[in-house]
Amino acid sequence: MESDALFSLGEPAGSRSAPDGPAGVDGFTAVADDSPLPVRMRPVTLDELVGQEHLLAPGAPLRQLVSGGAPMSVILWGPPGSGKTTIAHLVAGATDRRFVAMSALSAGVKDVRAVIEAARRQRRSGGPQTVLFIDEVHRFSKTQQDSLLAAVEDRTVTLLAATTENPYFSVISPLLSRCVLLTLQPLDDEAVRGLLRRAVADKRGLDGALVLTTEAEDHLVRLAAGDVRKALTALEAAAASATALGGGRIDLATAEQAVDVAAVRYDRDGDAHYDVVSAFIKSMRGSDVDAAVHWLARMLVAGEDARFIARRLVIFASEDVGMADPGALSVATAAAHAVE
Repeated sequence: MESDALFSLGEPAGSRSAPDGPAGVDGFTAVADDSPLPVRMRPVTLDELVGQEHLLAPGAPLRQLVSGGAPMSVILWGPPGSGKTTIAHLVAGATDRRFVAMSALSAGVKDVRAVIEAARRQRRSGGPQTVLFIDEVHRFSKTQQDSLLAAVEDRTVTLLAATTENPYFSVISPLLSRCVLLTLQPLDDEAVRGLLRRAVADKRGLDGALVLTTEAEDHLVRLAAGDVRKALTALEAAAASATALGGGRIDLATAEQAVDVAAVRYDRDGDAHYDVVSAFIKSMRGSDVDAAVHWLARMLVAGEDARFIARRLVIFASEDVGMADPGALSVATAAAHAVE
């Protein structure tokens, strides 16, 4: 098999991006004007990456990976929307290394071995180093992961793998020991808020054509729960609704209608925070099961810290239930420990 046939693994015909530099960037679809908003707003430099400050310090593994300063193999572990694929795009475009991307959902052992053989030929002929990006690597079977070991060991390829699953359970130990594991964290609310504002103003996004109200912005931030892709997708849907209605602003009603999720009236730092948890406690005190479940669900949907809820249950078991049921405190304390 010719190496050129490998570059579009998992991509439809004609979707490959044009070569970028001497090595080329293969396996990623080129960004177009009609690409989804999260794709258009993907950072083009490492300085635009938001929310992973613990990995962005000078000399940190992530900066070395993007700059090509060290040919280390890396596994990126993090929740959806935390920037794993974005980092792969930055690696693809930052240096003159040959970059091949594939998805574990569609690639097999034959595909992996073909890429490795092409990389070995390139290396023998003095060509550029090959970076192999595998998305959703936890979907690979043990045999498929085994096929990578020798090439990663002798650096025939530099492996860049992404997973949303715990790699200590989903990636075989020999492969894990040959890679540096970088853990990406969900973005906090302020980081998501900043990216929403960037998307509204940036020419790659809405280019200032619409105004996003504070209430709608708060709703999108809560809805995202740290997932930037989810936030930008919801923003794009809300922008389309606002444009269809002929308005120049995205208000709360438009955002609710676009994503079909009602805004939860809850402020973790304001009066609603204490009002809701008070209603939760009083519902339990009155033995109203349905009401207690309602207020509990409202806190969880709004993004309340589960540890806070667990602590309030411990207090309730001690102060309100007390000796009426001595086992209640043990159960609540065990639940709090499990949450921690």
